[in-house]
Amino acid sequence: MLGYRGKSKSIIEGILISPLILPPTVVGFLLLLIFGKSGLIGRLLSFLNFSVVFTWYSAVIAAIIVSFPLMYKTALGAFEQIDLNLLHVARTLGATETTIFWRIILPLALPGIVAGTTLAFARALGEFGATLMIAGNIPGQTQTIPMAIYFAVEAGAINDAGFWVLIIMGISLSSIMGVNFWQEGRGKSRIISNEQLKSNKKEKQQENKLLKSNYRLNSNDFSLIVDIKKPLPSFCLDVAFNNNEHPLGVLGASGAGKSMMLRCIAGIETPTQGCIVLNGRVLFDSEQGINVASRLRRIGFLVQNYALFPHLTVAQNIAFGLPKGLPALIIKQQVEAQLVAVQLQGYAERYPRELSGGQQQRVALARALVSQPEALLLDEPFSALDTHLRSQLEQQLIATLANYQGVTLFVTHNLEEAYRVCQDLLVLEQGKAIAYNSKQDIFKRPHSVSVAQLTECKNFSRARVTTAQQVEARDWGVNLQVIESIPASLSYIGIRAHHLNFTHDPSCENTFPCWLVTTIETPHRMTLYLKLNSSPTNPQDYHLQAEVFKEKWELLKDRPFPWYVCLDPVRLILMEE
Repeated sequence: MLGYRGKSKSIIEGILISPLILPPTVVGFLLLLIFGKSGLIGRLLSFLNFSVVFTWYSAVIAAIIVSFPLMYKTALGAFEQIDLNLLHVARTLGATETTIFWRIILPLALPGIVAGTTLAFARALGEFGATLMIAGNIPGQTQTIPMAIYFAVEAGAINDAGFWVLIIMGISLSSIMGVNFWQEGRGKSRIISNEQLKSNKKEKQQENKLLKSNYRLNSNDFSLIVDIKKPLPSFCLDVAFNNNEHPLGVLGASGAGKSMMLRCIAGIETPTQGCIVLNGRVLFDSEQGINVASRLRRIGFLVQNYALFPHLTVAQNIAFGLPKGLPALIIKQQVEAQLVAVQLQGYAERYPRELSGGQQQRVALARALVSQPEALLLDEPFSALDTHLRSQLEQQLIATLANYQGVTLFVTHNLEEAYRVCQDLLVLEQGKAIAYNSKQDIFKRPHSVSVAQLTECKNFSRARVTTAQQVEARDWGVNLQVIESIPASLSYIGIRAHHLNFTHDPSCENTFPCWLVTTIETPHRMTLYLKLNSSPTNPQDYHLQAEVFKEKWELLKDRPFPWYVCLDPVRLILMEE
């Protein structure tokens, strides 16, 4: 029912929940219609000379049906609260659906299932109306405790009734208290395995064989070809690129389609059209009907919230993606090697809840890398970390990727982060790739306003060509000499805030008088809002933003106006719409 999305879902759920809403006598009457001699099941059982009505079987059936909705809703809620990212990541680590159920879904939902079953049991103990209708009150056969209490009171046997009340209260309350204690103990306890890993001759042979096998990547040619389309509620994801072993940074505003693209590559989502090819293996091809399961794609996926399995230790999390059948010694060695690589020695037996955000991120990275995937997808891995910790982990990630043999996609909306980690950049806007080049080229020559904005260029003006090497910046009210060849479809001209130069010489090329409108201070820099050619009339009356270090600001701030600012022709950016 959790995964069922059919049209009949509401009808089925209504039937399953109805015993909780209907009066017990109504439920009992319906059970009589079904299991009585004239009922559908009753007639079938009569051919076998078997009757359910007025037997202990009917008492059990009535109790189960009346109490089942409590267990159903509680257990369903426990399943619904499992983070789907845990399941997605498990699939990318090679786990089958059966493995995912037994190792992730069931352990995480177990407290809810036990709680629901206990509530249902307590409710079943008190069932009266439906049981009386279908099973009657036959002492020694169908009489339940609630009926014994009722008929004892009717007969005036108050002491007997009181005894049975104490019994049923004791059973119900002790059951619920027992579950509560179990859940509390489960939350506090740490299950530490003391199993000793012993090597023998057979394991040594297996170890040598595995280490010499093709378990590690043995190809020097790595490539990821992506050309996919997928309609989304607000736009259509439509990207195409071909990346090699150099880390590719994927930039874009929130909601640009970055994470969806990764999910399609990992096999979590399915594109409607196109193909995905990794190292010559076709992972997806809409024309040929190929769609390799996520668990078979050999792709490591690190999601934003890390999606560590909360009920498994650090060692068990890291080992989750290792192939089945590996000897325990090799598993231990692989896990310890990863812990050393991410500087978490001694943390093997801790649980995710006992780790900081940075430690969880490193465990997730180790888990993604331990199975040596052919591609590594990093979805904003530093978004939940503070600045200092982010810087430390970024350096560690750069070092890790330098030794990683495979394709890496690094999704982020932090421009400087992408620049430091990656060689090439892919810029997405509304699901489309609007730039794909080396980071140096994209920063130096963004060909459109959108790319320039995403690379944090802050100064733009509508532009018009006046001569072969001159452009009119219409919003700034100036004519500018340019060095770069002017594109035929020129629409805008821009310059980065830190490329503005202040000078004492007004005769320099592209130098104009300016007045300071307002400033914004950051720990190390000052942002200056400038009006060209005339003094400002209000705080919003400015043309350009300039960024200077505070040392430069100390020398600049006491100068009389006008100041003179130079828009270096070499630094000007010519852009299309």
